[in-house]
Amino acid sequence: MKWLAVLVFFVLFAVPSVLAAVNFNQTITPQEEAAFDGILAPVMKIYRFVQYSATVIGVLMFVFAGINFVTAGAEVTKKERAKHMAVGVIMGLILIWIAPLVVRYIFQ
Repeated sequence: MKWLAVLVFFVLFAVPSVLAAVNFNQTITPQEEAAFDGILAPVMKIYRFVQYSATVIGVLMFVFAGINFVTAGAEVTKKERAKHMAVGVIMGLILIWIAPLVVRYIFQ
């Protein structure tokens, strides 16, 4: 229960006070933009690696779910488990591939 109080305090007081101190209408200089791009480049390489690795793992999990579904026969629980796995994989892949587009849309 204490963690809930800490979370509520953080969301209600800490986050707005930090965001209030930031001026979002301020323009940045080309040097600051170059420095930001220099910092962002390795982060994006790591993100792309994680994105493609998760996609490969997701496709393998989707194939595994399909095999489980086909080989389940008349066992309803195995078929349901395979369906849930496939839906989870699809939702995860959509989330991984849509997240950068959403962030780009919000910040532009």
